[in-house]
Amino acid sequence: METTLDFVNGNTRRCLFSMALPLIAAMFLNMAYNLVDSLWIGNLLGETAYAALTNSTPIILILSAIAMGASNGISILLSQAVGAKDTEKTESLIATSLCIALLFSAGITVLLELLLKPLLTFLKTPEETFSMAYSYLAVYVLGYITVFLYCYFTAVLRSFGNSIFQMLAMLLCTLLNTVLDPLFIRRFGFQGAAAATLLSQTLCLVCMLVYLWKKKLFSFHLHLFDPAFIRQFLAKGIPSAFQQSIPAISTSFLTSLISTYGITALAAYGITGKLETILFYPAMALNMVLTAITGQCVGAKRCDRAKDYIKASLLYGGGLLLFLSLFVVLFSGQLSGLFVPGSAASGIVKQYFLIVGAGYVLNTVTNCFLGALNGMGMPFKSMLCMVLYYLIIRMPLAWLLSAAGQGLTGIWAAVLISHCIAAAAAAVVGILQLRSLEALPCPPVYIE
Repeated sequence: METTLDFVNGNTRRCLFSMALPLIAAMFLNMAYNLVDSLWIGNLLGETAYAALTNSTPIILILSAIAMGASNGISILLSQAVGAKDTEKTESLIATSLCIALLFSAGITVLLELLLKPLLTFLKTPEETFSMAYSYLAVYVLGYITVFLYCYFTAVLRSFGNSIFQMLAMLLCTLLNTVLDPLFIRRFGFQGAAAATLLSQTLCLVCMLVYLWKKKLFSFHLHLFDPAFIRQFLAKGIPSAFQQSIPAISTSFLTSLISTYGITALAAYGITGKLETILFYPAMALNMVLTAITGQCVGAKRCDRAKDYIKASLLYGGGLLLFLSLFVVLFSGQLSGLFVPGSAASGIVKQYFLIVGAGYVLNTVTNCFLGALNGMGMPFKSMLCMVLYYLIIRMPLAWLLSAAGQGLTGIWAAVLISHCIAAAAAAVVGILQLRSLEALPCPPVYIE
């Protein structure tokens, strides 16, 4: 398969926009997809059901993060092979990675179905929402193979410079979920929302497989399975998956911490998580885009081009997030009312964004540098930045400030402080790497 975009020789801004805009659109469609569940559940079933959805969210986030992270790890190796124009290695990587993706996602599905109740207990799920959260997740987890394979195939397409179909697939999935959600919720209650999600995801994956089969964008040959690549996938995929999972681990911790402040606080935190997707998804999209673009540029031994893409991403991504941050901060109270009517939850949401709002541009800076490090084959360094960001700074500081009597305000302050430290750390690592690229304009592909 030939690449859709020529990242190595093409115009930097045009190639970046052509790759990033469809992916950002796909991310916003994914946001709309998730908001559909939240809006229908909050308005049809009430605050307790919405709190149960909030209790379920950390596990869903971790599952999604593992799928996106592992797939991004595959994209690191595949994009470098594509950039080097090594067709034989590219096809072998696809054959090997698809087999691994199928086995891994099936194993995770079985394991989670067995461990759901202990996990919800570990997350300190309140008794009044426990059974609802369990019934929702028991259905949702059944579709994890579908979620994982969707992330896998979109990562493969990105490695070749194709992000358009991801946007179209998410549009289809969102439309299906919008139609199915109210029907299933009215018929089956809270569990029906998960069933609607499962069905829409499955239909979306079927359409993607049909698209890949008809277009013959790449070939799959089982005899090209190469066990020698398994170690490389693990070396890239595990740090990348853990990196993507760290925010979800942090969210799980904060959810259990906030649950001690009551159902209203828990529901409000769930609302902030939904609204934050407006601000997180563009940064996540740039992370994924830079992984693929930088990988191709490094594979082609054109690291000067990788530097140009990083600078452009910082400029345009930072400007977009500044605009979006102002919008969410100014209208957070009104947006909160769309999920759960009532001034109590709305007041908590407004307080959250007034404190944390300044951190989202910094989060974009963090994601740009981390995506570039991933593309250069350095997911371990990228992962260490995330460990510092969430596990060393945010979670302990949130607990300390809450225990010290600062309440929810202290937890929100910890979130902002962690954004600041993360941006500084990622920028230092990224700038040092950029300087090394300037000194070595044609370095070999990095292998940790």
